[in-house]
Amino acid sequence: MRDLRSLRDAAFTLWSYGRHADCERLLANIRELVAGPAMSSLGDNDEDEAEKQFAAREPKVQRGAALGRRDEKGAKPLVAIDELAPGLRADEIMGAEVRSSDDKIIGEVRNIVFGTKDRRDYAIVASGGFFTPGKDSIVVPIRFLKVSQERDSFFLPMPQAEVKTVPLMPDQDYKWLSDEAWRTRNDALFARP
Repeated sequence: MRDLRSLRDAAFTLWSYGRHADCERLLANIRELVAGPAMSSLGDNDEDEAEKQFAAREPKVQRGAALGRRDEKGAKPLVAIDELAPGLRADEIMGAEVRSSDDKIIGEVRNIVFGTKDRRDYAIVASGGFFTPGKDSIVVPIRFLKVSQERDSFFLPMPQAEVKTVPLMPDQDYKWLSDEAWRTRNDALFARP
């Protein structure tokens, strides 16, 4: 129904700008859709469900939540990635917030690199103000991340002050993946007990 309303509104807009032939073509398409198979056979037409799907596209990070709740009484311990059962799905990682060991927000996971030849997987953490991948992204070896038991926040093994010293991702074309020396230096920054 929402799509039909959008098409109807577009037809009104075309008509108001004097694009009568385009309006007529759009109306013909609308008539064809209405006369075709029942809309319910084409998929879910529940607008509430559509709203849920649109909301799911929003980043998981609640911007402005600078300090977390790790110091609250009853906070559950963090879990090492390799100790999770069942394992993580990609949709649980992408868009998830990343925090420092002192529970301050660093950014969010904007990309993941799996299956390198040496089996080192990485999370690209956008640490810029708007959490967009680019010049302010850092490369974090996934094996060194910890995750909350609710699986909604990932934690680096270092305080925020140290995170600021981590070198930024050197290029946006991922050529750094072939630079073994750079990856070894970068990975060593996160290797903590």
